[in-house]
Amino acid sequence: MAAQFGRRLRRGATSGAIVAAAVAALAASQGPGAIPPPTDNLNGDTAIGAGDATTPHGGGGTGGSATGDSPYYTDLPPLNPPKVPGVAPTAPQVPIVTGPAAAGIPATVLAAYQRAEASIRASDPACNLPWQLLAGIGKVESGQANGGRVDGNGTTFTPILGPALDGNGFALIQDTDNGAFDGDATHDRALGPMQFIPSTWAVWGQDANGDGKKDPQNVYDAAQAAGMYLCAGGRNLAIKADLDKAILSYNRSREYLTTVLHWFEYYGRGAHTVPDGTGQLPVDRSDRPTPGRPPLPITVTPSSPAAPSPRPSQDRPSPKPTDPATTPPAKPAEQSKPPTADPTRPSIEVPPTLRVSRLKAGTATLTAVTGSTFAQTASVTAVDASGRPVAGVSVRFALPATTDARFPAGATTVTVTSDARGVAKAPALRAGEKAASFTIRATVPGRSSLPAAELKATVEVRKADALTRIGTTALTAATGAGYADVTVESRLAGALAPGVTVTAVITDSANSDAQSTDGPSFGKDAAGNPIRTKVLKTDAQGRLVVAGLVAGQKAGDYVLLLTAPGGGTAKVTLTVTAPATTPPATPDPTEEPAKDPAPTSSTSPSTSPSTSPSTSPSAATSPTASASPSA
Repeated sequence: MAAQFGRRLRRGATSGAIVAAAVAALAASQGPGAIPPPTDNLNGDTAIGAGDATTPHGGGGTGGSATGDSPYYTDLPPLNPPKVPGVAPTAPQVPIVTGPAAAGIPATVLAAYQRAEASIRASDPACNLPWQLLAGIGKVESGQANGGRVDGNGTTFTPILGPALDGNGFALIQDTDNGAFDGDATHDRALGPMQFIPSTWAVWGQDANGDGKKDPQNVYDAAQAAGMYLCAGGRNLAIKADLDKAILSYNRSREYLTTVLHWFEYYGRGAHTVPDGTGQLPVDRSDRPTPGRPPLPITVTPSSPAAPSPRPSQDRPSPKPTDPATTPPAKPAEQSKPPTADPTRPSIEVPPTLRVSRLKAGTATLTAVTGSTFAQTASVTAVDASGRPVAGVSVRFALPATTDARFPAGATTVTVTSDARGVAKAPALRAGEKAASFTIRATVPGRSSLPAAELKATVEVRKADALTRIGTTALTAATGAGYADVTVESRLAGALAPGVTVTAVITDSANSDAQSTDGPSFGKDAAGNPIRTKVLKTDAQGRLVVAGLVAGQKAGDYVLLLTAPGGGTAKVTLTVTAPATTPPATPDPTEEPAKDPAPTSSTSPSTSPSTSPSTSPSAATSPTASASPSA
């Protein structure tokens, strides 16, 4: 053990100052330029905060360890780190696409770590949990979920189980779950990519992807639970002492602590994604065989069967040939050679992601009307080079930015896994309000050189082949006055047609479809100009109401022309009447007529000499005009 421990510590104990600085730098680097966690509902995960993130009552550790001190991988990272040795990452990390194989993390596994970090930073920012710590633990516990052998939702293809904790070289933990999680009703086993024992999972298990299950074999659920477990008890992982306590609470071994810290520091200097199922698998284990004890597998799966041993009756020559003089000795060297591969190393099966040669687009015609769900499903078939279907391939379907069609939950991309027939079907696609054709692209994540399969889809406008006015009341209004509302019903092939766009235009006659310049209007625009064209939409019952019609200033008959895609048409007559004329005013019969004024310019007959025929007798003979007798 001393020699083994010395090999594992070939790089020396990790400096507390370097690790603390690395954690602090990683915490500070989560700004806008940092690698963002997935936010597009890929791989079956939900938006941050939508899944379960429940801290157990008491919020502290379990008193033992998360894994029951189960065995773990002891491989250390290579001596050549992805970044400059000895330099802690002090700036946001830019994702890289190439690098050392040891620095490659399967895409779905990395997404789960980053999502767990983002979720816990939102709920417990004081913990300062970096995803690189989860990656270090995931590497040591399960080799990043067996090199990323998970489906598109993050669940392992086959359960990852540790050896029975029967006290024989391990802790003795009697069964606590009646075999519900680990299939062992006698002793507990560590479970899943992050290797929780059932009793710990029962307390800390999470539903991070919102699928209604707390599944220790799901990398999203397991990473979230691991992050919360490490943050328990108010730990601040930017402090070296708290960081050490958190790791030791996972497995109470100083060697385990050192191994995890090496990987944490390594990933902190740079990491990149690799396709699911292609991660570099570790080899060395803390339960390496000792005299009298065979190695115990950390994964109980049927995916890596041992190579069959040769059968002596078929592969070896008979020890007593019947005719040694005439029968040449058999030469079974090629068949009887013992296997040269290390029997302690698991056989590596070529993952489906690498076996797929192309994606064949489905033949379904993808058509829908605006606002409805496509009747057909977008699908592709994954095949290998010989044309045989490949199951278990993660396929990503992506919508272009030009369409407002969406997958469930408003997603523009979804990732699904091909079935036993190699068929990967996208979830139901719903059309938006934009009528247009677009292309759905299907790709295999991590296989950028593999051509995308393209599926054509079309969104058509809703149609109506008949528009009918409800009611027969004549529509008449004096100039400047308003009309009653007009109700119209739309139908397609006899059925009510909801959501149909109808264009309403005021025309001068039933034989014209040109907009009138004098007729009624739908009111005025901001500039004070009459509006005589309007776009309306039928409601859920296939009806629409034309309201707000106002008569113009010119009397006459006009037409409200309604048209819909599909040929539906309706014409409604609008009559504008002139206002009534006002008659002239008549005199009041009680008023007296005016009197003629007295003449002022004519001469009185008695005094006018021109009109008097003779001299007035009074003037000539009046006694008053004669001389007084007394005079």
